[in-house]
Amino acid sequence: MTDTQQAGPSTSGLDRVPLALTPVNRKDFVSDQEVRWCPGCGDYAVLAAFQSLMPELGIKRENTVIVSGIGCSSRFPYYVDTYGMHSIHGRAPAIATGVALARPDLAVWVVTGDGDALSIGGNHFIHALRRNINITIMLFNNRIYGLTKGQFSPTSETGKVTKSSPAGSVDRPFNPVALALGAGATFVARTIDSDRKHLTDVLTQAVNHRGASLVEIYQNCPIFNDDAFAGLKEPNSPAIVPLVHGEPVVFAGGELCVVRRADGSLGIAAVADVDAAEIVVHDAHAADPSLSFQLAQLTQTQTLTRSPIGVFRSVVAPTFDDESRLQVHMPSDRLGALQGLVTGNDTWTVA
Repeated sequence: MTDTQQAGPSTSGLDRVPLALTPVNRKDFVSDQEVRWCPGCGDYAVLAAFQSLMPELGIKRENTVIVSGIGCSSRFPYYVDTYGMHSIHGRAPAIATGVALARPDLAVWVVTGDGDALSIGGNHFIHALRRNINITIMLFNNRIYGLTKGQFSPTSETGKVTKSSPAGSVDRPFNPVALALGAGATFVARTIDSDRKHLTDVLTQAVNHRGASLVEIYQNCPIFNDDAFAGLKEPNSPAIVPLVHGEPVVFAGGELCVVRRADGSLGIAAVADVDAAEIVVHDAHAADPSLSFQLAQLTQTQTLTRSPIGVFRSVVAPTFDDESRLQVHMPSDRLGALQGLVTGNDTWTVA
């Protein structure tokens, strides 16, 4: 084994990934494939941010793997000059799990959409987070099925009129951040395609996190769900509740804040009406995810007139792939005991 493949705990998502020996730039991560998304699609902004971020991380192209499922966002691997796989609907986390287990020297990314990840792929999604596999999941959320031409998705608002819900959807929309926190994810964040600086910062934190990182990206679909996030994209939008670890949760230009009510729930108050000590201070590193989960509930999934943006949770915990490799390299006496189970008395002869 190489040094980067030794078993044992790591503290960063990139601890074992070799860095490029010579400087790389954005062009090194641009493939020769024509980018084929609709004009105005938010995927362009995410792709550009990703291709600019990778050289800053200094990771070798050959040590980068992008696994996608099915959907508009899942064309992503074609447009980045690294290793990648356009897999099957909803199964990208399962395939990425195998890659991360077999090759600890790779930076493994999953690119998925709200339909791909939260509908047919829901089971793979929550278990990858629960197991804390060392992968980074970018969930492009445009609140619609784009590739299949405009059906409602698991994040579409109730009453959404689409080709598959002509009388209005009766589904209640998923909150992907709350779902991830409920699954025990160790890194959960939300950002917006149009905020390049914030998007880049969040992705940097996510890939440097050791374990499963989930980044929900609000992403506009100009054809089937245009301006779904318009209220969040205005300069200094009062709809955005910025989350910064260690800082009071204040928004709307400093006029509004998050406070804890008498019943323990979170509420919104005018900064002028409360004492500074009453304002909730965000703690993304708390072992107990309760505060992060409560902040996720401030998301108005129906109207999106309010949505927390930032890193909800970032904690250190054992990863499934590291722990599995430790078992493979266990002491010889334990390996002998394991072999004894394989060749022991609990065997059957099949005629």
